[in-house]
Amino acid sequence: MRIKRPLVTVTCSLAAALLLIYFWHAHHYEQGAPVDPVAALPSVSVATAHAGFIANQLTVAGVFQAYQEIDVHGKVSGYIRHIYVDIGDRVRKGQTLAVLEVPELQAEVAGAEAGITQTQQNIGRLQNEVSMGQANYAAVHANYGRLKQASDQQPGLVAAQELDDALAKDRSAAAQVEAAKSAVAAAQGQLGVSRAENLRVSSMEQYATITAPYNGVVTMRYADTGALIPAGTTEGLNQGVVRLAQSDVLRLRMPVPERDVPLVHIGSQVTVHVQATGQQFPGTVVRYTRDVSSATRTMLTEVDVNNPDLTLTPGMYADVTFNLEQKNDALIIPASAIIQGDQPSVMLVDSNNRARKQPIVLGISGSNSQEITSGLKAGDEVIIGGQSELQPGQQVTPQPARNDLANYQANPKGGR
Repeated sequence: MRIKRPLVTVTCSLAAALLLIYFWHAHHYEQGAPVDPVAALPSVSVATAHAGFIANQLTVAGVFQAYQEIDVHGKVSGYIRHIYVDIGDRVRKGQTLAVLEVPELQAEVAGAEAGITQTQQNIGRLQNEVSMGQANYAAVHANYGRLKQASDQQPGLVAAQELDDALAKDRSAAAQVEAAKSAVAAAQGQLGVSRAENLRVSSMEQYATITAPYNGVVTMRYADTGALIPAGTTEGLNQGVVRLAQSDVLRLRMPVPERDVPLVHIGSQVTVHVQATGQQFPGTVVRYTRDVSSATRTMLTEVDVNNPDLTLTPGMYADVTFNLEQKNDALIIPASAIIQGDQPSVMLVDSNNRARKQPIVLGISGSNSQEITSGLKAGDEVIIGGQSELQPGQQVTPQPARNDLANYQANPKGGR
């Protein structure tokens, strides 16, 4: 019995130790693992305020229109003898589009030319009469001069009646010369009238050849060979020969909302994106109506777009983006960091990793970024999202908002 007593004692000690270990593990399992105080803090996404480019942009839909577009008419009425163009043809200024057949005009031109010839012949005849009258006057005047001289030298040598007759003939011959000269002047005036008439009918004959008033594209053909085309001046008859559009320069027209009208000016820069062709290029505002439509509350604005190869077609749509306001050195943060209210604010993370509410003053707004003009400085960390769940002074674990931050830094420009 004395030999077994130490063994029993050792066995009891081991059993007691195992029970203590068991109860300690059970208690540790029920209470959970030790709590890490840092891991227990709420994690927040933060972005750093930094200087960069920001723009308040406006994107509206615009439509391309021809710079000029008209129906080309004939000035005179006639039948089409030849038509040289069809839809889709490019034409140059002065190029012949069609030629009309106008027989009565040809007769009028021939009559006017004959009138000029006749008047010129009449002038020649009258000028000969002037020459004959001048020769006759010279002879009569010389005869009167001799008689007058003889009478003065020897009074009574020439009868008074004979001297009076010579004087009368002298004056008559002078009057005939003046009358002949007047007839020549009248004939020359008539020649001017004849030439003006000839010019008129010749001009009308030239109108029978219909030409392009500017470089353009034929977008419609209204008549074929042999068709009767009424004069463009005929009231109620407005049939043209072709429709001509100037498409090497296009007008891009778009409506600007009333609220943005004060920010649009001649020379305002825009970016044009044409979905149909995939083109994107810069443009400049060249004109606007300076009038807000009462129906749409928008102002019509135009950008001229060069289109020498006719890649763009009138009627196509384009997205036009205006940089209404822009700044290169603005202090910007993500728009999602802004807490709206009577006084806009953000939640900052201070040097002790505690959340702090900071009032701010807003500047230019982008689509995913916001300029801050007061209340922040470069390098401040602002919380993005979940601000309503935080209390000022609460300790947090900041985590860089990589995706959000990369987006707003790489593309701080925004549209509406």
